[in-house]
Amino acid sequence: METTTSMISISDRAAQEVHGLLERQNKPEAMLRVFVAGGGCSGFQYGMTLEEEPMEGDEQFEANGVRVIVDPRSAMYLGGAQIDFVESMMGGGFKIDNPNAGSSCGCGSSFTPKDGEAAPAASGGGCGTCSNSGGF
Repeated sequence: METTTSMISISDRAAQEVHGLLERQNKPEAMLRVFVAGGGCSGFQYGMTLEEEPMEGDEQFEANGVRVIVDPRSAMYLGGAQIDFVESMMGGGFKIDNPNAGSSCGCGSSFTPKDGEAAPAASGGGCGTCSNSGGF
């Protein structure tokens, strides 16, 4: 496992939400895995899960008091990304502001990279299939 400086920043509000999730799920030592997968309405979609252990090759770092892990492929697309937690009339959710995205879905949970790389077999339909919860 490689330890790096923060490739992703996490807002105070998002860090507070992650810590709340860790507490509610009784997983105080868990880490936040942030990843990119094929799918969504823009080609790639963001995901987040809580995991107890990193996998071989993962990059691990701390951002605003949150222990974060990112796999090598996702790291290519997430450098410089900022995670925030936003509230709207439709509820709250994690939102990723990614400088590597050439274009993003209206809900902010999927994107097309600036380099134009095609995603592996995108699944799902339009924005109605996206969720702004980041996988939680």
